[in-house]
Amino acid sequence: MESQLLDEIMLKAETLIEALPYIRDFNGKKVVVKYGGSAMLDEKLQESVIKDVALLKLVGMKPIIVHGGGKEISRWLGYMGKESQWVEGLRVTDEETMEVAEMVLNKVNKHLVQMMEKLGVRAAGISGKDGGTMICDKKTVKGKDIGFVGEVREVDSELIDTLLENDFVPIIAPIGMDDKFQAYNINADDAASAIAKCIRAEKLAFMTDIDGVCMDPDDPETLLSVLPVDEAKFLIKNGTISGGMIPKIKNCIDAVENGVSRVHILDGRQEHCLLLEFYTKKGIGTAIIGDHGDLYPHEQKR
Repeated sequence: MESQLLDEIMLKAETLIEALPYIRDFNGKKVVVKYGGSAMLDEKLQESVIKDVALLKLVGMKPIIVHGGGKEISRWLGYMGKESQWVEGLRVTDEETMEVAEMVLNKVNKHLVQMMEKLGVRAAGISGKDGGTMICDKKTVKGKDIGFVGEVREVDSELIDTLLENDFVPIIAPIGMDDKFQAYNINADDAASAIAKCIRAEKLAFMTDIDGVCMDPDDPETLLSVLPVDEAKFLIKNGTISGGMIPKIKNCIDAVENGVSRVHILDGRQEHCLLLEFYTKKGIGTAIIGDHGDLYPHEQKR
C-alpha cells in the first residue's frame, strides 16, 4: 500500500478514535441546532449540514433543528415589489409580510425534511404553532410596534418529546401563536434558545457566518475556543463583543444559565462544522460554558 494512502487511512482512524469518548458521553443527549445564514443558500453546504445532523442521530444523539429563512423571505418579498424594513435587526412584519414569512418558512421546512429523509433518517417538520409548542407575546423594540414579531413566552415540549421518542428528527420553523391564536414570526435564534432551555439540551449550536467569538473580529487567529459566561459578559461590557453579536451572545448566556450544558457558535460556511466542533478536542468554533469552566471529563484544555 502506498505510503500516502496509508497515512490518509490512519488519519481517518485517529479521527474516529478521537470521537469515541464524545459519542459515548453524548449518547441519548438532546442537541438543538439553529440552522441559518449562508449555509442555507448553498446547496453543497445544505447537504453538509443535513448529513452532519443525520450522523449525530445515527450515533445516538437526539438532534432538533430550528431553522431560519430570512434571506429567502426577503427574496420573495422582492418578487412582490415589497422592500424589507428592519428595526434593531428585526424585520418589521405587517400582515402581508407575515403571510409571506409563514409560506416561505414552511417551504424551507419541508425541503429540509425531504433532505433528511433522503439520507434514511426519519424527520418531521413542524412550526411553533403545532401543538402549541411556542406561545408568544407581541415583541416591541424600545416601545416601537414592529408588527407580528413574537417574543417566546412559553414552550410546550410535548410534541417535540413525542417525535424524539418515536425516532424522528424534529425540524422546527420559528412561527408561534399568542393566546388569541394570532401567528407571529419569531427570531430563529430566540426560538432555538427557548426550545433548548425547555428541554434542557446538552448542546445548543448556532450556525452563523463568522468563525466564532474573536478578541479581534478582523483576526481569526484570535478565536476563543472556550468562553465562560462571566468572560462573555465582560467582553460585551468592554465592547469586544458588539453590534449584531450582542443579542446572539446574550442568547447563549441565557441558555447556559438556564440549564443548557454548552452553547456553540460555529461558522456554517465551513463544511461539517458540527462534527468538527462536537467530536474533536480542539473544535473549530467558540463553546460558551458555565462560570465554573468545567470541560467534559475526557477533554483537555481546548
